[in-house]
Amino acid sequence: MADPEDNVAIPEFSCLLQMDPQLKTYEKDFKRRYDLLQKQLFRLEEAEGGFDNFTRSYLNFGVQRRNDNSLYFQEWAPAAEALFLTGDFNGWDKFANPYKKTEFGKWELVVPPKPDGSPAVDHNTKLKVVVHTKAGERLYRISPWAKYVTREEKSVIYDWVHWDPPQPYIHIHPRPRKPTSMRIYEAHVGIASPEQKIASYTNFTTNVLPRIKDLGYNCIQLMAIMEHAYYASFGYQITSFFAASSRYGTPDELKQLIDVAHSMGIVVLLDVVHSHASKNTEDGLNKFDGSDSCFFHSPPRGYHAMWDSRLFNYSSWEVMRFLLSNLRWWMEEYRFDGFRFDGVTSMLYHHHGIGTGFSGDYSEYFGLQVDEDSLVYLMLANHILHTLYPDCITVAEDVSGMPALCRGVQEGGLGFDYRLAMAIPDKWIQILKELMDEEWDMGNIVHTLINRRYGEKCIAYAESHDQALVGDKTLAFWLMDKEMYTNMSSIITMTPVIDRGIQLHKMMRLITHGLGGEGYLNFIGNEFGHPEWLDFPREGNNQSYHYARRQFNLVDMDHLRYRQLYAFDRDMNRTEDKYGWLAAPPAFVSAKHEGDKVIVFDRANVLFIFNFHPSKSYQDYRVGVEAPGKYKIKLDSDMVQYGGHGRLDHNTEFFTEAQPLNGRQNSMMVYIPCRTAIVLANEEIDYCY
Repeated sequence: MADPEDNVAIPEFSCLLQMDPQLKTYEKDFKRRYDLLQKQLFRLEEAEGGFDNFTRSYLNFGVQRRNDNSLYFQEWAPAAEALFLTGDFNGWDKFANPYKKTEFGKWELVVPPKPDGSPAVDHNTKLKVVVHTKAGERLYRISPWAKYVTREEKSVIYDWVHWDPPQPYIHIHPRPRKPTSMRIYEAHVGIASPEQKIASYTNFTTNVLPRIKDLGYNCIQLMAIMEHAYYASFGYQITSFFAASSRYGTPDELKQLIDVAHSMGIVVLLDVVHSHASKNTEDGLNKFDGSDSCFFHSPPRGYHAMWDSRLFNYSSWEVMRFLLSNLRWWMEEYRFDGFRFDGVTSMLYHHHGIGTGFSGDYSEYFGLQVDEDSLVYLMLANHILHTLYPDCITVAEDVSGMPALCRGVQEGGLGFDYRLAMAIPDKWIQILKELMDEEWDMGNIVHTLINRRYGEKCIAYAESHDQALVGDKTLAFWLMDKEMYTNMSSIITMTPVIDRGIQLHKMMRLITHGLGGEGYLNFIGNEFGHPEWLDFPREGNNQSYHYARRQFNLVDMDHLRYRQLYAFDRDMNRTEDKYGWLAAPPAFVSAKHEGDKVIVFDRANVLFIFNFHPSKSYQDYRVGVEAPGKYKIKLDSDMVQYGGHGRLDHNTEFFTEAQPLNGRQNSMMVYIPCRTAIVLANEEIDYCY
């Protein structure tokens, strides 16, 4: 009997095989996945008039104001016995406004306008869905499609607040073009102020955006925007998927933040959490209609043991409607430019990555352990986003290394633009924890930085929010620890600890930036060596905000060395902006000398030289380089304004000789002081990016 996959043709599968012929073994898996995707697209066409229509379901669900000011309410609650709407508008009468049951477990209700013609429910007033279950319970719920939820100070539970402002915010600025070199500033609005409180969208717009622009980042990845009842969950336990968190301000203030970022040429990504949901019932999705399934699989499949949260049923039509419309909502309503998908590893496998080490053996990425429902959901999400918004950017948080994750859907891939290079920060922490400076393994560092799937773009980072959390330490803190509190003044002579910490902090960032990927990410505050970890107010710390803030005031003090680290980060980004190494093919590493502790590589016709040796400087060190000509220093971590020792003369011109070295056609002699990184560019090449 013929295999059904035999008739499936993936349009550009040959491109994928050219890059990685080993994948031919798993051709049937790729064909089956692609076939499942095509079937979903066909069904969407048949049942909903296509995905464009389907993904705009936020225009039909929740609450909609019609032209005559009547209000249309629609919910999906398949297990409910009856639904009612209550709120300020009807004096909280539990039975005055019943929904009518329609097909496929949906319920609808029309509330006519007031006698004066205005809507029956006023802007900024409270609502609740009353769900009557088959077991006779009466449950009070927030609409899953609620666009705004707030919490009163003394309350634990969030309230659904009707958001329909008389003058909604109108975006002024067009979206910037998709950057060729992605330099991402990962940020959290609530901690983006030195004050011990939850900071606002407006504070971010006024005080943080200009810093991000000055630093040379062209993309912001905003965390903890989708509403989450528990602040200390860092935004990863979502309760209301369509609501921008009200703890930082109003939806319009977030729209303004994005609009102002766009005016600066900065794109904004949303940290989207579709991998799981909070198990809260009163202000979350869990048990919305009284059943233990609805949006989720029934336990055990619908429960994540490690995260204590609920898992979506991606094969459900209405769940697909909800999640795909959710992506569309953030793109359309708020004008985000794309998404960083959280927890992709958990989605891709039935084992969720729990207790599983990924060795890189291809059999780990195919077969029964793969959850094809969610894999196809991700393919569908990427296909729809990139079709409707060609400049949309999607980034996957995947630790497993799934092949073709970042290849186009037409090739049989999952369609992401980038994946996070999650092994790199772990490597830096491991080195700092376990090795003396003399024991640093240059080959191992290089291997970790270049070990990525060819043709699949990576976002490299030395540290992200994960490394800043309480229980771990930032790189700056690993390097300098308590001396950061006492010895960061530039008026006093640097102690050995501060000297080492400042030099290595810059070098680790630059080598990650230059060698580790096709994009670069930094977490808010880490660019200037933020002195402390991150810990949100919770019972364990007496609800303190002391560690839930970023002390930008430290950068603004002329006499503190944080300013020097900030200046280096800024100039590193600006140098990349000029020469475009992130957008260039991977680097050629010409030297990784264990004894000298030297690493040399070139990328985008720019030469990078690192001397990690703690005490040895090299006077006439021969380095290989491909393009002949005259080279000059364009970035130097040893400059005094970066907290260095100013040992290099930037007027020096380095001339290549036709003497091949380490696989390069030419070479030249350079001086490289200990614990210094330099970037040289060829004066005879026209760098046009």
